[in-house]
Amino acid sequence: MGVTINCDMGEGFSLYECGDDAGLMPFVDIANVACGFHASDPSVMRATVALAARHGVAVGAHPSFPDLQGFGRREMTMDREELAACLIYQIGALKGFLDEKRLKLNHIKPHGALYGAAMRHEHVANGIADAAQIFDVPLLCMRGTLQEEVYAARGVPFLAEYYADLDYDASGGLIITRKHDAKDPEEAARRVKRVLLDNKATTTEGTLIDMRADTICIHSDTPGAVELARAVRQAVGEVA
Repeated sequence: MGVTINCDMGEGFSLYECGDDAGLMPFVDIANVACGFHASDPSVMRATVALAARHGVAVGAHPSFPDLQGFGRREMTMDREELAACLIYQIGALKGFLDEKRLKLNHIKPHGALYGAAMRHEHVANGIADAAQIFDVPLLCMRGTLQEEVYAARGVPFLAEYYADLDYDASGGLIITRKHDAKDPEEAARRVKRVLLDNKATTTEGTLIDMRADTICIHSDTPGAVELARAVRQAVGEVA
C-alpha cells in the first residue's frame, strides 16, 4: 500500500459526536477505532466499524488507559500485567464487531497518554507488546524512541508514524496536547512532503530533525480535520 494515512476515529459517546468520521473516511487508509476506555461505547464502535467497512478502510484498535473523563490524555500508573489485561479487554471488544463484518484486526495503536508513556517506560511498552503478540498484529509507534527499541527487540512488527497535526520539539519529541489546535492544511501538506521526500520534519523552533514515516496520522478531533486530511491525501499522492 505504500505510505498510508491513519486517523483516530469512533471517539464519540452515546449521542455525543467527536469529529467528522463520515467526512474523513474517504481520505484515510486505516482507522484507529476507540475501544471504550477513553471514548466510544458499543453502539459507536459498531457503527464506526460498519462505516469503515463501507469505505474499504482497514480497522485497528485504539485502546487507552481507563480514563473516560480525561479522554485518555492523563497518564495512569499501572503495572505491566494490569495494563496488558486492560488492553486485551478493549481490543477483544473491538474484534467482536470486526468479526461481525468479517474484517480482520489490522493493527493496534495506543491512544494519548498511553502512547506517550510507552516512549518513557519500558514496562508500558512491554505491556503493549504483550497484547500485540496475542492478537498477532503490528503496532503503530514513533521511530527513535523506547517504543521502537522494545518492539524491535521482541520481534513485534510496527509502523512508524508522523503526525500531521501535532508539533515536534527540538529533540524530536512529540508534543502531545490535551486539546489539539487547528493546523494550516497547505503548510501541513508541505511538511508531509518534506518528511516523505527528505526524511526531515520541522520542529517548533523551525529546525529540521530526522523523520521517517510509514504512515501519517490525523486526529479526527483536530479542528478542520477533513480539510487537513484532504490536503495530506493530495500530498501523499503527489509523492507516490
